[in-house]
Amino acid sequence: MGIDEWTFDSFSGSGAGTVVAVVGERADEALTAIERMPGVEALAIGDLDPAVGAGRVRASAAPWVVHDADLLAHVAASWIELFDERATLGALEAEVDDALDRFATGRAIMPDYYIVIDPDRTATRWRHGWCGALGRHAPRRIVPASATSGAGSAAGGDPGQALRRALRSLPASRPWPDPDAWLPDLPFAIPDRVGLRD
Repeated sequence: MGIDEWTFDSFSGSGAGTVVAVVGERADEALTAIERMPGVEALAIGDLDPAVGAGRVRASAAPWVVHDADLLAHVAASWIELFDERATLGALEAEVDDALDRFATGRAIMPDYYIVIDPDRTATRWRHGWCGALGRHAPRRIVPASATSGAGSAAGGDPGQALRRALRSLPASRPWPDPDAWLPDLPFAIPDRVGLRD
């Protein structure tokens, strides 16, 4: 189902082609490296208001829209802080409610895929958030992309090449369930254990 096949598998409701969020510590570097990839619009929208970013995604006519916005980052941060005993359950619930409202009103778009650059080099709780708490709801829609092998930047490997490889081999998968069916249960997903018995 990868990018070489030019298929349209968008469950984001965006009106755009397939929407991919690139996350991880080297996501910006990976996104910059694919700016001239044919058929792909690379959008640096991670620092924008989610509604503005959603508008940019919807406006794209490209078959593939790849961006650096993790629309669940505030939810994930509150989830991590809850289990690190730095935040309350109420703070996490407020972030969940805000995210659900953004999705319901179209001010945010759930990507079709998350590509996690160098998950093994990512902080453990964030890796558990992307690959476990989020990934258990549509496991084939979370794609790890290792840039740590081969030649590349001093940080180890080439995140742009890792992203290109991941885009070319995206698996077909059932769509994400509606976020309001699973996001409110996030407080019950325990880091280090999430996804082990699901």
